[in-house]
Amino acid sequence: MRAVVQRVTAARVVVENNIVGEIGHGLLVFLGVARGDEKKDIDFMLRKIPHLRIFDDEEGNLNRSLMDIEGHIMVVSQFTLYGDCRRGLRPSFDQAASPALARELYQAFIAGLESKNIAQVEQGVFGAYMKVEICNDGPVTIVLDSREGSKT
Repeated sequence: MRAVVQRVTAARVVVENNIVGEIGHGLLVFLGVARGDEKKDIDFMLRKIPHLRIFDDEEGNLNRSLMDIEGHIMVVSQFTLYGDCRRGLRPSFDQAASPALARELYQAFIAGLESKNIAQVEQGVFGAYMKVEICNDGPVTIVLDSREGSKT
């Protein structure tokens, strides 16, 4: 599972000219699901994302998390995070999960966020063509991969 996490002052998702999700200060998460992802990958993201210390403290240091600031979070599915461009110019999406598995894990991730007492949890529309409006704050952008690095 991959996530691109962006600190935002505001974000919203528009589908067919309708706003389907909108947040204020917090995090926008683009979430990609890979073949073979399972509950442990969701658990990794749920341990990391709400607790990333990427918000400023009183001295301007990145020491506060989404939970600390009582911020909002929006999750947008994005299979293109598994686009492989190593060969040629057209990406291959062979590593991306099937739509059925991706939808199941995407929804489980959102349910996990909702269980964490986050001030506001919003989402895009799985599989839809979306316009995502972002006011990136900083900018601060973090890339996480559940299959790389420590599982803490």
